[in-house]
Amino acid sequence: MTATFALAQPDRRTAEPASIPKGRPFVNQAGYNLGEAKRFTVPGAADGTPFEIREVGGKKAVYKGSVRDYVGTFTDFNPAGSAKEYVVSVPGHGESVPFWVADHLMEKLSSRLAYQFFIDVRGGHRSNTLPSNITGGGPSRDGGGQGLEATFEGLLYASNPALFDRWNRELRYYQNEATMYANVLPDDNEPESDRGEWNERKFADLRQRPDLIKLLLWHSAYAFNNHTYRGKAGGGFDTMPDYDNIRLFGYQGQPFQHYDYQNNLDQLAATCAFYHSFLKPFLPEKTYQTYRKACLDNWEKYDRQKEVRYWVYSMKWIDEGWKEFNEQGSAFGQGLLRNLLMYEAERHEPNGGESAKFLKYARNCAEDIIKNWNFDNEWHTWAMRNAEHITPQALALFLMLAPDQCPPGAKEKLVAWSNYVKTRTNNLWHYRTHSETEWAHRKSKEVGTVCGLGGSMFAVASVLNDNALREIGWSQVNNVFGLNPSGAHLSYKSNARVALGGYWPGVEKGWPFQYIHGTGELGYCRGTMDGSPTNHAFPFRPDSAALGDSPNLYGTEGWAISNRGWMATLTFSTAGSHAVRILNVKNEPVGTARPGETVTLELRAALNQDWTKPETGYVLVATGAGESQKVTVTETGPNTGLFRAAYTVPAGSNTLTATYGYLGFEKKATVAIETNTTATKK
Repeated sequence: MTATFALAQPDRRTAEPASIPKGRPFVNQAGYNLGEAKRFTVPGAADGTPFEIREVGGKKAVYKGSVRDYVGTFTDFNPAGSAKEYVVSVPGHGESVPFWVADHLMEKLSSRLAYQFFIDVRGGHRSNTLPSNITGGGPSRDGGGQGLEATFEGLLYASNPALFDRWNRELRYYQNEATMYANVLPDDNEPESDRGEWNERKFADLRQRPDLIKLLLWHSAYAFNNHTYRGKAGGGFDTMPDYDNIRLFGYQGQPFQHYDYQNNLDQLAATCAFYHSFLKPFLPEKTYQTYRKACLDNWEKYDRQKEVRYWVYSMKWIDEGWKEFNEQGSAFGQGLLRNLLMYEAERHEPNGGESAKFLKYARNCAEDIIKNWNFDNEWHTWAMRNAEHITPQALALFLMLAPDQCPPGAKEKLVAWSNYVKTRTNNLWHYRTHSETEWAHRKSKEVGTVCGLGGSMFAVASVLNDNALREIGWSQVNNVFGLNPSGAHLSYKSNARVALGGYWPGVEKGWPFQYIHGTGELGYCRGTMDGSPTNHAFPFRPDSAALGDSPNLYGTEGWAISNRGWMATLTFSTAGSHAVRILNVKNEPVGTARPGETVTLELRAALNQDWTKPETGYVLVATGAGESQKVTVTETGPNTGLFRAAYTVPAGSNTLTATYGYLGFEKKATVAIETNTTATKK
């Protein structure tokens, strides 16, 4: 079998030696999603070498193929409903570790961990904590306003709301809404109660909120409480009394500031957009208006109307001085993202509010990206590291959310980016290389870059309908799960994380090093991404495939911004796999229906968490211009991933619409309802 995709540019693959050391088959240690791209790498294997896939403990091959360019593909191996583990066997190279092939497997194993990390990395339980009391200023330890936690938590929820609505037993309020602590290892079946805690008695209703919504609201409150803060960011250690030896903020020739309070408006803008989409049941209208006013009053004063350049002064060797864009507060595309979301909020206000202004700002930012985003400029791509994912995702989200408002050239720019990453991933790992002579960073890990790249590919693939790009996106996920020269997942597998329910089931080998007491104190944070192979590892050098820290080498340390990139990959992964349909009695999609007729509402979504029983989800159903109602859909059987409900078409309307997801992630099916008049005319 051969991995193939069309290259729109000349082959510029990074130079590989004439021979590569022999290695075992490297796979995604957890496994692969049904219906998506599947590949493994077997270093040193000759073209034509046969391989077979077997069930663990079995001798009979359930799939056979052959290797080409050190790669085997088995995309068409889709054992529906299977809970079995499999191995790849290659003669002379041995067997891989076991893996699953299952419906939305990556989302099953990763969705909850994606936000649990951001529960654990908070600099305290209180949303009114001062930045001077948190390393880097917070809300996340070793981060500041540039974490954009609320923004990406809301997008994650919008992509798959019925899944996140299930989990509401973890975050609990204490004394007031500003104080929220985590009930680690939550029992999702625990009866709702205050547990005899006097300070929790008045929060019975608030405890019913989904945990992800609670977390989003906590981060929004932190952003509002500190959007005018002018003091210092906390240092965190006795040896680091302040954060000024890391980075400062301000344009050249202007006074420096210690905390990027301006970026808190980005999170408030996102929260305002989410209010009109899904937050109204949870966020009081008065609070929404308070957040909105903070944005309107300070937007231009805080330079939120544009893509901010040369604003972060770094004292880190990796990006020393002023760079055009920086992962720590001025990412390329961040201006588009905040203005797009503020436009989305304002267009729901009476008479459109100030939507025209924010649409102009969003279009200006998009035009900036279309004109100036240079894939040959490392500070527009891999050198921006953990913030690189924002640029393509912001432009793609504009096309997802308001395609008719996007300036000319947006799609063409994303096509060019797709061609760029296809060219740069033309190698045995599908790793996005830096150049013809450099695979990865020579001195540093690229954790957030790797973790966020899959999300960027998924986002762009969804708006371009580019399946080849989506396939390469799954290779980036595979990289995170160990399909890389180290054979290790990018997260350290500690006993503590496993005991806390903070690690991925099915992953045997984690990153071999841990920086347990790094600046972010991430040792006990669930779902932390810790390290990634540096240039020393490629194309395959087993003796240096995973390196710890040493002089002139920074191989291991997690960061909240790195995990944000991974959360974004979870967010956009389902853009190409979720679907809503309305079916007739023959289970065929229909375009029309009659009042009183029973149709089937069908949802395919990443809701399959328990392989032993049918589960439930919901779609929103609207008739005409009426309010949407939730309709429960039930899985058609254990481990099918397909959810259905019978629905009787009502009278009195011309259309019936079923949707799932919010904002640009919405999947929709609509049928016309035949009235007596239209039926007679037919």
